[in-house]
Amino acid sequence: MEWNAFGVAERLMRYVQIDTQSDPNSLSFPSTEKQKDLSTLLLQELLAIGLVDATMDTNGYVMATIPATIEQEKLDALKLPVICFCAHVDTAPDCSGTDVKPILHQQYNGAPIVLPDDPTQIITVEKYPYLKNFIGKEIITASGKTLLGSDDKAGVAIIVSLAAYLMQHPSIQHGPIKILFTPDEEVGRGADFIDFKKLNADFGYTLDGGALGCFEMESFSADHLVLTIDGVMAHPGSAKGVMQNAIKIASDIIAALPRDQWCPEHTEGKAGFVHPTNIQGGAEQVQIEFLIRDFDTANLAIYEQRILDIAEGVIRQNPYYNESKVKIEVKQQYRNMKEVIDQYPQMVDLALDAYKRAGIQPVIEPIRGGTDGSRMSFMGLPTANIFTGMQAIHSKHEWVGVADMQQAVQVLAYMVEIN
Repeated sequence: MEWNAFGVAERLMRYVQIDTQSDPNSLSFPSTEKQKDLSTLLLQELLAIGLVDATMDTNGYVMATIPATIEQEKLDALKLPVICFCAHVDTAPDCSGTDVKPILHQQYNGAPIVLPDDPTQIITVEKYPYLKNFIGKEIITASGKTLLGSDDKAGVAIIVSLAAYLMQHPSIQHGPIKILFTPDEEVGRGADFIDFKKLNADFGYTLDGGALGCFEMESFSADHLVLTIDGVMAHPGSAKGVMQNAIKIASDIIAALPRDQWCPEHTEGKAGFVHPTNIQGGAEQVQIEFLIRDFDTANLAIYEQRILDIAEGVIRQNPYYNESKVKIEVKQQYRNMKEVIDQYPQMVDLALDAYKRAGIQPVIEPIRGGTDGSRMSFMGLPTANIFTGMQAIHSKHEWVGVADMQQAVQVLAYMVEIN
């Protein structure tokens, strides 16, 4: 197969120019209406490719089916699972996604890449050693003022390229293949309104991974914790012996957290963490928001209790805080998808066999984060994660190697092809 003919680079460069940044502070779904601009384009492209059942619902989800190329009797005899390939259309709130100007660097020579719209933004092999693999090859960057958006528009481009290729080559035997594009993954809500009954798939694979060969079937389990501190308010002119300032209590609680452990800036691998992300309030009441993460779900409750113990200890040890109170409120975000995927070893074998057929050495490692698949796995669709090539995501240095995207299309084709 001529994998260079997929057109995946051209698709990515077209998609990233559509601003689809999601908004964690929005109460609507999707969190930004502009995400539907890309969803609408994708619907049109899928219909043009020949996926006649392609639809977009009011929430911005796009679904379609690549029809089987073998008769139903053979499908029934083979008992093939129905596979879904999924990617998200939104880009992260961490860096601007407005007016993205993608640049295709042909035959990259290994020199520092000075991004033209902001010459202070320089991509180097010293900072990104993986870039060495693309000397003499094509890479795509943004222009210096925005992220690129390969997270996850590279995944979107890979899936659409697969659909186009299979529709152009009906001689490749495969069963029905489901396609799903979701909004709001970057704000943790991408799976909120998926119609799994309509999707009607047995296994899922998100195209939302990084370097060539990575295969992820394990993610953090995640909770969101809000610690509320109720102080005692009084007029500052007559506050002596009465006021207990919640801001000062919050500062002491933050200072009591471990500084060089149990936090994202000092953990890696399988180590979990507690991460304060936001403080708001005033002298009477303050709320501190935390992200709680670990690969062992049982550890989340231990971490949450430890936060409460630290907060209560600060109040107990300071007589000036004796009438103040603290409480925690915990909201589940997602769970380690490995708990579900371990029950379906065939879906792992299917993917890893395709990697090997494509000449790619699988790199199996956990995600220090989550994907749509983390939640989808617990909502009835076991879902692992496949590489796209995206690098330095959520930043102005974001880049992707075209060859990685092309090989991801190749892997998907081998996954669905009936030998």
